[in-house]
Amino acid sequence: MNLNITDVRIKLVAKEDSKLKAIASFTIDEVFVVHDVKVLEGNNGLYIKMPQKQSPNGEYRDIAHPTNTETREQISSAVLSAYESAKQ
Repeated sequence: MNLNITDVRIKLVAKEDSKLKAIASFTIDEVFVVHDVKVLEGNNGLYIKMPQKQSPNGEYRDIAHPTNTETREQISSAVLSAYESAKQ
């Protein structure tokens, strides 16, 4: 399955000492948008975190997320590519 990501928007975060580097939104097929995707710097490089909500018991759970690895990799690649372009 090939996901058709038609738009990615990046808002850079200007804190040098923060792991959070940007907040992203992406659009699928020009009709469905996912907001509040975080671009983070980890020990092994950049990665994304899907939007989350804190449950009443204090745990964080993804609000929207891909159901398979291939789709997660497509989203991650599109968002991180847009982030690299936005930095320049």
